[in-house]
Amino acid sequence: MVHDWLNQMGGAEDVLNVLNDIFPSTPIYTSIYAPKQVGPEFLEMDIHVSWANKLPKIHVKHQLYLFVYPFVFNQFDFSGYDLVLSNKSGFCHGVRASADTTHICYCLTPTRYIWDLESYLEQEKFHPLMPLLLKPFVKLMQKWDRKAADGVDYFIAISTEVQKRISRIYERKSVIIYPPVDTNRFVLSEGQGSYFLVVSRLIPYKRIDLAIEACTKLGVPLKIAGEGRDRDRLQTLAGDNVEFLGRVSDADLPDLMSGCKALLFPGLEDFGITPLQAMASGRPVIAFAGGGALDYVREGETGNLISHQTVDAFMDGIERFGNCKFNYSSIRQFALKFDQSVFEQKIREFVATTMN
Repeated sequence: MVHDWLNQMGGAEDVLNVLNDIFPSTPIYTSIYAPKQVGPEFLEMDIHVSWANKLPKIHVKHQLYLFVYPFVFNQFDFSGYDLVLSNKSGFCHGVRASADTTHICYCLTPTRYIWDLESYLEQEKFHPLMPLLLKPFVKLMQKWDRKAADGVDYFIAISTEVQKRISRIYERKSVIIYPPVDTNRFVLSEGQGSYFLVVSRLIPYKRIDLAIEACTKLGVPLKIAGEGRDRDRLQTLAGDNVEFLGRVSDADLPDLMSGCKALLFPGLEDFGITPLQAMASGRPVIAFAGGGALDYVREGETGNLISHQTVDAFMDGIERFGNCKFNYSSIRQFALKFDQSVFEQKIREFVATTMN
């Protein structure tokens, strides 16, 4: 198996963890590995790193080495393997393999750093001239990325949105297998809840600022679980009704989910595990109407969709939510369609089919 980088915990790492459960003892190749920055379960895995693991500060600023990763993964040669499974949002699908090797790419998204650079840099607050400076290099990386995609035998998309991107950018067909959600960790809550909730890394593109400003203006209680480099800025936007909880443990998360009125999901995400964890608790989701949220947020049934990423739109959505009545049991039943057991079964079946 191949993974882009192991220096943070997120949805990609959750997927890798489950893939390791499906295919135990399989060697995992990645560009960098910072054991203290990921879960302890990775200590038990057979992880192999590239020479890039020794580059200065790469464990904390891996984005600065954007142009290095194509060279890193191109130097991995898996010609001796029957099957390569890449878990990709960046560049790890660019490994080399022989014609006899089957390469399946579980595609979290085509590499957003090079296909949606201007939006990425804007969200990350880079200087406005940065896109102009990087444009020549990005064109080269797009050519590399397209060629790397041609070396993949089968693509699996994590959502309808990502499937469309694979078709548009790579001109390839794909099947959809939704990422795994451990719904058994969460129990149905029938009550109304007493606060709105955000569970997220606090980084710019997550657009947590929209939730904070909307709830502050409305004066409704909001709890924010998570840490990240954007916390200081976000705290300056928050009123007394907003509580920053910091990092919440896996053990405490289910109670936090079951106690909320609704989960707020303001970012444009490729999929999004957190909303389905909330739904497994019977909690509705108020989400921006884009990306992966469109695959599971049903207006008036599992939550509300917000048409624009603006404070006013989220204020309207939160006020509209107050007039809705949800069937909490039905919300949980819908979430069970995305359970980890479903993912495991579909991945096994897909691999078996392609290898026969």
